[in-house]
Amino acid sequence: MRYLRRILRLHHQGTPTRDIVRVTGIARTTIQRALERSKAAGLVWPLAEDVTDDVLEARLFAGAGTRSSSGVRKHPEPDWAELSRELKRPAVTMLILWEEYRKIWPEGYGYSRFCELLREFQQRLSPVMRQHHVAGDKLFVDYSGKRLPINDPLTGEVRLAEIFVAVLGASNYTFAEATWSQTLPDWIGSHVRLFRHIGGVPRLLVPDNLKSAVNKASFYDPEINRSYGRMTAHYDVGVLPARPKKPRDKAAVEAGVRFAQTYILGRLRNHDFFSLEEANTAIRIVMAQMNTRPMRKLGVSRADLLESLERPALRPLPDAEYEYAEWKLVRVGIDYHVEVEDFYYSVPHALTRQQVDARITSATIELFHKGKRVAAHQRRYGGARRHGTLPDHMPPNHRHYAEWSPARFQRWGAQIGPETEGLVIAILARRSHPEQGFRTCMGVLQLYKALDKTRAESVSAYALAVGGLSSRSVASILSHSLDLAVSAEGDGVDSHANVRGPLYFQ
Repeated sequence: MRYLRRILRLHHQGTPTRDIVRVTGIARTTIQRALERSKAAGLVWPLAEDVTDDVLEARLFAGAGTRSSSGVRKHPEPDWAELSRELKRPAVTMLILWEEYRKIWPEGYGYSRFCELLREFQQRLSPVMRQHHVAGDKLFVDYSGKRLPINDPLTGEVRLAEIFVAVLGASNYTFAEATWSQTLPDWIGSHVRLFRHIGGVPRLLVPDNLKSAVNKASFYDPEINRSYGRMTAHYDVGVLPARPKKPRDKAAVEAGVRFAQTYILGRLRNHDFFSLEEANTAIRIVMAQMNTRPMRKLGVSRADLLESLERPALRPLPDAEYEYAEWKLVRVGIDYHVEVEDFYYSVPHALTRQQVDARITSATIELFHKGKRVAAHQRRYGGARRHGTLPDHMPPNHRHYAEWSPARFQRWGAQIGPETEGLVIAILARRSHPEQGFRTCMGVLQLYKALDKTRAESVSAYALAVGGLSSRSVASILSHSLDLAVSAEGDGVDSHANVRGPLYFQ
């Protein structure tokens, strides 16, 4: 009406239409129609003092959908609440709704007036419903600023639990649960339970810029947390973080958080909870009441909109739920093992000194190189051996030695006799690491291949007596028949003076 008054004033002053267009920035045809309407309404400039904006609008647009003195518009009106719900369906536009309206009432509102009235109705809705969101498009997620107290039944200590809140954009269906923290395991776990609860996945997630979701906030190129990104990739859902310090980007969840706080904290304020499970059971009951309560303006509940409008537009859930995993960049050591939580896990030996990605779950350790999985191990905890080595990861020479063990050499020695078994045990026990004695044992057993068991036992007994615990010493005993000389003299091996020939000690 302010522009109409200006047009009438300029026209009364004799200003040409083209100059009015230049001064006001309004299209020529619009100015001409306004002047025609004012002439038909008998308006002259200056207007009388009692001609307010409402009176001016009524006189200029009489019969064009304005209300009569009784408050009833002259054209038939559709169910604006129903049209608001329909507008949230994918691919539904105001033009389509207007065409359907005119099929029923051919003498109804024109397109521009129809859109204006529909927008006016939407603006009268609650702030939660003010934005236009397509069904199945966006899901807003955030934490409530207020927390829920939970009592420890043993110590009496009061611990505050966070409240995770999610709001679907089109239906405003709200999901909430309590978790102990805002850290990655709780943050991602809440998403998994949320998707299971609503029975599908939206096109986009709109989180706030908390560290569990966004490593680096940016308007142009936000850096999504890697573990959070893996979860969203599993469910094939995009992430569009709200812009920093732009609350309108997440108005739906902000209003949903306030509404959820009223329902949860307000209604449960006099309840004492002694476990997180007990608190979440109460929250589920309260949220069910909230979502099934009819919304005053629309006449339907959030749960109704979820079933009829939102859920059919959601993407299906994957076959398996996402399992939370932490990711860590690690470097392969020279022994082709990587360290994860103080335990060591092997990778193919060709990746020595390379960087690999470790995916850490409660049960497994998976290792990836350039996006390809190269190893998978059962996760090790306290009490287990610190090294987990797969034979296929070893170089061929290491693999050969890995097939040996102290018990295996001891069995070989026992097959010859107790003296040889004792010699093997002594050789292995002399080294700080038994593996260092494997080659010595192999050398001794190789020397015994051409001997009968009696002679081999005699040599082993002599070697034990004189401390000849190397393959060179055993070879010297054999080459000089030292064990036989001692037996012939019958005076034992108490003194090295009886030993003839060189004896080598390793």
